Amino acid sequence: MELFGNYLLAFIETGGLFAPFLFISCHLLRPLFFLPVVFICISGGILFGAVAGTLYSVIGITLSSIIFYGVIRWMPKTFNKLVNLKRKIIGSNSKFTTSQIAILRLVPFIHFHLLSLCLIEISANFKDYTKSSLLSNIPLAFVYTSVGKWISNLSPMYILVFLVTLLPLLYILRRKEIIIKWNDFFQVSTQ
Repeated sequence: MELFGNYLLAFIETGGLFAPFLFISCHLLRPLFFLPVVFICISGGILFGAVAGTLYSVIGITLSSIIFYGVIRWMPKTFNKLVNLKRKIIGSNSKFTTSQIAILRLVPFIHFHLLSLCLIEISANFKDYTKSSLLSNIPLAFVYTSVGKWISNLSPMYILVFLVTLLPLLYILRRKEIIIKWNDFFQVSTQ
């Protein structure tokens, strides 16, 4: 992975004017090489600086999310299987808000496209999904591009403290409504 990362950085650095396009295309090809989003965002901060790296990462991550939307809608059976698997793991009545997904995207070991799947479920249409995806990608790109060097030098203890402080935010930003089916609320007795 380190060798591939060094090769990727050298390739983009020698790209000249095409370096931003090469970097954005790395975001699009990231799922094929099983690279974490965090790695690409930190690389963007090293190569382009905080402002330009964040902008290029937001563009690349959002385009990756849009491609995921197109691919998953193109394969409806796979979409239904993934939704059923997600419901078994998380529960059938729990739906995240866009704010919660934005915070969950800051946790590096939660799969990026699993959270995109959650966004698809709460979005009404493609326009709504694109807007929600863009809004939830901005904190991810900003944090890991601008503060990426700082996060990579943290000890595991500080990372654990950071993740524990994110938990109250998830609770505060939760959806405040619960849907209970009529039959679940009123237990029908069979006599």
